[in-house]
Amino acid sequence: MQEFKDFVCSREKMNLSIVAANIIVFIVLSFLGDTESTSFMLGHGAAFAPLIVQGEYYRLFTSMFLHFGVDHLFSNMLVLIFLGDTLEECVGKVRYLLIYLGGGLIGNVVSVWFSLRAEDYAVSAGASGAVFAVIGALIYLVVRNKGRLGEYSGRRLILMAVLSVLQGLTAGGVDNCAHIGGILSGFALACVLCLGKGGRLSGSSGWT
Repeated sequence: MQEFKDFVCSREKMNLSIVAANIIVFIVLSFLGDTESTSFMLGHGAAFAPLIVQGEYYRLFTSMFLHFGVDHLFSNMLVLIFLGDTLEECVGKVRYLLIYLGGGLIGNVVSVWFSLRAEDYAVSAGASGAVFAVIGALIYLVVRNKGRLGEYSGRRLILMAVLSVLQGLTAGGVDNCAHIGGILSGFALACVLCLGKGGRLSGSSGWT
């Protein structure tokens, strides 16, 4: 128990708050119904292109905090608790929040756009678009920091992103458009938000 408390206390506060929010939402919804049910999740804010274009734009945001089952939640939060900490340590709380939320929203917009073009509509939810935005921002920082950020190298982060996208392409029920939109928007947002920012980028942040 003490090790768990020490681990929690060592986390960056904004990232920890986001992880906690995702977990709390999942627990509440689990008491209300089946989080693996498409109709239940749609009724509680999951993304669905036809409803979004009809004016339910809030789904672009609420879907970022919903997960289809505990495995979906665990896989996203496991990545976020470490990579999100690294990004927040480098750019600060406000920039981190803007990258996370902005990247997740843009990823969902990209997903809706492709869904409408392909006329292939699916109910989607999850923080993975925002998580990929975190990866995209870290790739930018690694490139800017001459190929390395603590224990992270550009090659390592790019390989992680490519493998994640390839996994999505070979698995069913994965919103790869949100992933790709997230990683590109995270990179772009970091370019804008960290323009002219020096100092902290050369810190010793890494996999903690």
